[in-house]
Amino acid sequence: MGDKWIGVALSDPLRILASPLVILRRDDDAKTVENIEALVKTHQPDLLVIGLPVSLNGTIGPQAEKVKAFSGLLSQSLNTEIIFRDERFSTDEARRKMNDSGKNNKTVRDDAAAAAVILQDYLDETNPPCFQP
Repeated sequence: MGDKWIGVALSDPLRILASPLVILRRDDDAKTVENIEALVKTHQPDLLVIGLPVSLNGTIGPQAEKVKAFSGLLSQSLNTEIIFRDERFSTDEARRKMNDSGKNNKTVRDDAAAAAVILQDYLDETNPPCFQP
C-alpha cells in the first residue's frame, strides 16, 4: 500500500490462486476507505491481506506505520479480518513475472501484480498443497 496507489488482488473461491484485480488511486483516506468498502461489498472476501513495507533489516519503519494507521481506519469501517504480510521484494517479483509473460513495460503499473504476489504467498502458506492420487 503506497502513498499514491493501492494494488488489489483477489483469490479464487478455493483460495488457491491469487490474481491482480485493480489499482486504486489513493486520494484522501475517506475516499480510499470508501473505494475499498465497495470492493469488499462486491467481492465479499473472508479477510484482507495487507502488505506491510517492512525495512530490509526487518524493522517497522515510518511507511509501515502509515499502513498500520490506515488499516486501523479500514478495520473501523469493515467487518472483515485484516492480516499483515511482509511485502518486501513483492514488486520485484511482480515485475519479473510481468517481464516473463511479456507484459512488462514502463507504462504498466505493477501495484496489483505485487498485491497478487503478497496474497499468493499468504495462500501458499495457509493452504498446504494437496494431491489426489
